Amino acid sequence: QVQLVESGGGLVQPGGSLRLSCAASTSISGAYVMGWYRQAPGKQREMVAVITRGGGTNYAGSVKGRFTINRDNAKNTVYLQMNSLKPEDTAVYYCNYVGSNRDYWGQGTQVTVSS
Repeated sequence: QVQLVESGGGLVQPGGSLRLSCAASTSISGAYVMGWYRQAPGKQREMVAVITRGGGTNYAGSVKGRFTINRDNAKNTVYLQMNSLKPEDTAVYYCNYVGSNRDYWGQGTQVTVSS
């Protein structure tokens, strides 16, 4: 069983920055992929950014150039640096861990971009 705890969400003005953290209860070096997803009210959950075991990354088109995902295997933590935030980035952000048999989700952290 893998437990994921997200942190770092909050209220920020448009153009501001936040860094989300996802701390795993187990080594993340064994995960095939780790990623960040988000779900806005009334919308489906969507991929924001993912990072593979080998360090490859992929981003949603709407966040490319503004968000950066990275991982610290020594701390069992994945980060999402979010810059130039827009109101449309408002959502609950979830961390995802893809293991050999199944994937796991965190409880989510709220990000609200508003003036």
